[in-house]
Amino acid sequence: MAESTIDITENALGEKNPTAGNIQRFLTFVSDNINFGVSTDYIIEIISNHMICPLPMVPDYIKGIINLRGQTIPIIDIRLRMGKMPQEYIDTTCIIILDVNDISVGIVVDSVTQVQDIDVDKISPIPLENRQELTSSMIAREDGSVILFLDCEELVRQ
Repeated sequence: MAESTIDITENALGEKNPTAGNIQRFLTFVSDNINFGVSTDYIIEIISNHMICPLPMVPDYIKGIINLRGQTIPIIDIRLRMGKMPQEYIDTTCIIILDVNDISVGIVVDSVTQVQDIDVDKISPIPLENRQELTSSMIAREDGSVILFLDCEELVRQ
């Protein structure tokens, strides 16, 4: 199977350096029609069309492992991790490779949307009674949609 790669580096993100507020860059993605964001500080790269080797006796949300340039990386399907129904992988499905405290992990998402500059002062915590296990904060966008922010520390703690 052919491998496609998008490298998330400073050059790939552009030269724009916003100065207003406390701005950080986030990659936004969709899983089960929910918009998520993850800080680009965690992102190594985005890959698609990569062979996942299944593992026996692991939870269903752990799809298996991949060999990425000699490094073995576990792959988690975010949709399944959130307790949602499985969906067949299609052309827009991709794997976001994250580095969280020197732990590499890949997350399968339905599609990647864009890299956005977001004022972190406008991000609100999600009340405990409404919080999902892997999200702790959110922001409402001008178009009325909401972005939930992935708690990468919690993801690798599991």
